[in-house]
Amino acid sequence: MIVLVLNSGAVSRLAERTREAAALVRALRDEGLWPPVVPSAVLVECLQGHSGRDAATTRFLKTCDVVEELGESIVRRAAFLRSRARRGSAVDAIVVAQAEPGATVLTSDLRDLEALAAYAQRVRIERV
Repeated sequence: MIVLVLNSGAVSRLAERTREAAALVRALRDEGLWPPVVPSAVLVECLQGHSGRDAATTRFLKTCDVVEELGESIVRRAAFLRSRARRGSAVDAIVVAQAEPGATVLTSDLRDLEALAAYAQRVRIERV
């Protein structure tokens, strides 16, 4: 069962080499919410395509469960959520669809993800 899904804002925030980011990761581990799931589509938004600039994010992603295959059912569910919410990116919709049912999404963009989650099955959105 998936319990925690990260969008690109959460990946970028948690990949920072700061005390705050490290403390949040430790807290999530202590709560049994680690490792988080990161749909591969999220990487398009949080990577820059340059090994040097992507180094911290790449290191961080090694601690996560990156879901490389986005099956047709997830993609169709994401399309439905995006259509109903009438907002949010395709990647955000994939994140929320991946979190169904019953997981929490960490994000820095509450507005779009909350709009998508309003049509999802028991998905909580939390700010990172």
